[in-house]
Amino acid sequence: MEAETDRFIRFLATERGLSDAYQASVRQTLDALAGWMKAKGKVLKDIGTDELAAFMMQRKSEGLNAASLRITTVHLKVFFRWLAAKGKLEMDPAEPLLAPKPDKTLPETLHADEVVKLLESIDPAQPLGRRDRAILELFYSSGLRLSELCKARLEMMETEEGFIRVTGKGGKTRIVRVGKKALEAVDDYLRNERKELVGKKTSSHIFLSVRGGALSPDRVRQIVKKRAVAAGIEQNMYPHLLRHSFATHLLEGGADLR
Repeated sequence: MEAETDRFIRFLATERGLSDAYQASVRQTLDALAGWMKAKGKVLKDIGTDELAAFMMQRKSEGLNAASLRITTVHLKVFFRWLAAKGKLEMDPAEPLLAPKPDKTLPETLHADEVVKLLESIDPAQPLGRRDRAILELFYSSGLRLSELCKARLEMMETEEGFIRVTGKGGKTRIVRVGKKALEAVDDYLRNERKELVGKKTSSHIFLSVRGGALSPDRVRQIVKKRAVAAGIEQNMYPHLLRHSFATHLLEGGADLR
C-alpha cells in the first residue's frame, strides 16, 4: 500500500500538476486507509466496495463531517480508478461509493457545462478574443494561480512538451501540465494576436495589455468577470473559481481536462 501510495502521489504531482496541498490531503486519506487495512489484516487485493464502506463508516465515527467525508470519497475514487487503470486491481471497488452532499463551506466550483459555455462563448476573431480565451483555457486546464499566470513568460512555456514552468508561492518553481485545448488556444494567441500588442518596452510576459505591458492581477480578474457576464453565467466569477473547478473536475472525473 505504501509503495502504491507513493507512486500515486508522484502521478498527481508530475502528470496532473496538483499542488503540494492537494497531494498532502490525498496522502492523509490513503495513510488512514492503510492504517485501517493493517488493523484488519487486509491488503489491496482484499479491498472491495464493502471494505471501503466500512472504512468510511469508521472515519465518520471518528468525527469527520460531511465535507471531509466527501473529500475522502473523492480521494478513494481517484486512487482506485488509477489502480484499476494500471492493472493493479481487476476492478475499481470505489466506483459505487456515494459521496455525502457537500457542506456550504466547501469552495465554490463551476459545473463542467458552465465551464464549456464560458470558454466557447469567446470569439477568437474579436479583438482580444484570442488572448482572453487563452487565459481562461489555461486557468481551467492547468489550475494555475492568478499570480502564476500573470508572471508567466514565453521562455517558461513548452507547447510541444505540453507543460509550463511557473514560479509559485515562496519562489518555488514547478512544472504544470497543460491540456490540449489550452495549448492550442495559447499557440493561436501567440501566433496571431500577441505580436499586435507588443510595444517598445514589452517584456517576455505571455499575456499583454493593449499597451504592451504585462497584465496585472486586477486586470485579469476584470477580464474573467467580464467574459463570464458576456457568457450569461450568473455565478460570481473570479480566477480562483476556475482553479477550484479544475481540481474538483479533475479528481471527480479522472480525465484530462480540455
